[in-house]
Amino acid sequence: MAPSKRVPSLLATCAIVALTIAGVLAPTTQAAPRHIDGTVVSKNAKARTFKLSTQSGTVQIKVNGNTQFERIAGGFSGLHKGLAIEVEATSTSNGLIAKKVEPRGGGGGGGSGGGSDNGPNHT
Repeated sequence: MAPSKRVPSLLATCAIVALTIAGVLAPTTQAAPRHIDGTVVSKNAKARTFKLSTQSGTVQIKVNGNTQFERIAGGFSGLHKGLAIEVEATSTSNGLIAKKVEPRGGGGGGGSGGGSDNGPNHT
């Protein structure tokens, strides 16, 4: 093959490799938050996780330094078996990470206590 015919092929190969590398190295976008209603069934303080019983089954959720606890005295330490809560969580490669945790039925400020719990991100 003549050198002039290899150049376009080589450029195309380099472009594909560059796009592949860019895709691997690009920061991952966070998934849309999921709203989960459930009752705490267990908590692992060492792993900073808790399990919720929901209508769809049991899910495990991890908390971190960015997790906000609203109207739960003691934050994570205030979670206990039988507590009905609402969680806004993000799905990651390491599982669900709680962004916000609050007692169920709490919507804050006046009004009807928040919007509908129905929709594609509701569990």
